[in-house]
Amino acid sequence: MTEKPQSTTESHLPRRTVLATGAAGAAVALAAGGGAPATATTTASATASARTRHEVFQHGVASGDPLPDAVVLWTRVTPTPDATPGSGRGPKVRVGWEVATDRRFRRVVRRGRFVTSAGRDHTVKLDARGLEPERWYWFRFTALGRTSPVGRTRTAPAADATPANLRLGLASCSNLPAGLFAAYRGLAERSDLHAIVHLGDYLYESGSSDVRAHEPDREIVTLADYRQRHGQYKTDPDLQAAHASAPWIVTWDDHEVTNDSWAEGAENHDATEGDYAKRRARAHRAYDEWMPCRMDGTARLDDGTRLYRRLRFGTLAELSMLDLRTYRDEQISQVGTDTGVDDPGRTITGEEQMGWLLEGLQQDRAQWKLVGTSVMFSPLKVAALPRDVVAAVNTLAPLLPQDGVYANADQWDGYTADRRTVVDHLAGQGVQDTVFLTGDIHSAWAIEVPTDVGSYPLSPTAGVEFVCTSVTSGNLKDALGTPSRSPVNLAAEQAILTANPHIKYLNFDDHGFSVLDVTAERTQCDWFVIGSRTDPATPITWTRSFATLTGTSTVQEVDAPVGG
Repeated sequence: MTEKPQSTTESHLPRRTVLATGAAGAAVALAAGGGAPATATTTASATASARTRHEVFQHGVASGDPLPDAVVLWTRVTPTPDATPGSGRGPKVRVGWEVATDRRFRRVVRRGRFVTSAGRDHTVKLDARGLEPERWYWFRFTALGRTSPVGRTRTAPAADATPANLRLGLASCSNLPAGLFAAYRGLAERSDLHAIVHLGDYLYESGSSDVRAHEPDREIVTLADYRQRHGQYKTDPDLQAAHASAPWIVTWDDHEVTNDSWAEGAENHDATEGDYAKRRARAHRAYDEWMPCRMDGTARLDDGTRLYRRLRFGTLAELSMLDLRTYRDEQISQVGTDTGVDDPGRTITGEEQMGWLLEGLQQDRAQWKLVGTSVMFSPLKVAALPRDVVAAVNTLAPLLPQDGVYANADQWDGYTADRRTVVDHLAGQGVQDTVFLTGDIHSAWAIEVPTDVGSYPLSPTAGVEFVCTSVTSGNLKDALGTPSRSPVNLAAEQAILTANPHIKYLNFDDHGFSVLDVTAERTQCDWFVIGSRTDPATPITWTRSFATLTGTSTVQEVDAPVGG
């Protein structure tokens, strides 16, 4: 989709034993002169300082999609003051890059050059190959006499290795006008995450001004608009710190293009905004340029549009990241009373992606089958709720129908034939240890996925689902204007839990992030929440943890989070 970069790689230098990694804040330390690692309390200010001293690298550094021998590296250069994101201005720039086994770059193991230009919005995105499995590296860029901030990244284990654990940060729904990105600060301050998984709505397309204003301050439609919006998000110091702390594994949901999108249109798109296919292509191109991911569905780093892909972490776990927007049929207008939800001709994945997903959900692959799904997989029935609660929730997303039958047609509930295909495959093939990882609905959930929701718990379960909260996007307390954990909010949660006994935990109120820790014995999800969305120093606290033991496809509460 974007112009092909010119990239060269110099000879591979001898490798050394990797140094022990320091605090995650060190990821934003300056390369020049070594620089001291930033402490957890100064990560954001250190990143802002680094951006000031390195105005060529205003948008930080990032890495992503780790393989056993490679990782994607990313940055953007600003060669001239007017070469802002989406401007189309600025000359070609030759950018150098280095990967080392130590933060001070005394042991550089890979280096090369990359030529970028306005044709790709001066982004730099390359595959650093020839690396060793399951080890930490540090990377940086140079251009126009300046050196970028330093990033930290990690390769995946070898295909036949069995790592002791895999620890992932989970995040979704980061709406910049809705609040500050303290949740990203929390992720950046951890030094124990092997990767960060973002489950969609990395940015929002709306024109909105609340805690802070979107740029441009209107709904985005053009390629320049989407580039500018990506650029704005990547000037946030907490997001920069999180990107620099560990490799990211991402997928999109709808707001990376526009609200409630499907294969041929979207709820938030009309004729005045031009052809939808062209709008989506612009959004996908900007995403490809600005995100550290492979977008062709293979191990290659080629320009493309296919985002669904797998990443393997030895024999312990395999992560399948889905794209549930590009190939889906249009959402139905009614759920629970419209037989369209059960129509086998309707799909949320598309035929090709469904075949790919089922092929990956096999017992003879990695022990844990992790599935990144941007919308909730499990069935959700909703009991009768107070009308003001229903109205408030529906100002955020169409989560609660007035008749209290089923929930959101934008989720897998609106495409039940596809969900039945996946569940029947898991049950029929005897696939164990499947965990769905989900964002989208601005709330925290721990769920057992039933094979037959109507007879649960007498019928078996096919897997479990952990849903992370939003980084900032509005939830129930925001819509109602109530304090967190108020009686009315707790009553809404309890009504849903009562109507859905397969749902074991629900928090409608808090913002934050999750940490998923995978071992041979269990997979555990910890939920961490922030205080105020407007306080840059807001505290971050642990709330609840749930785990699924191997071979059980059930969840149980545990009394403490893992490390960190």
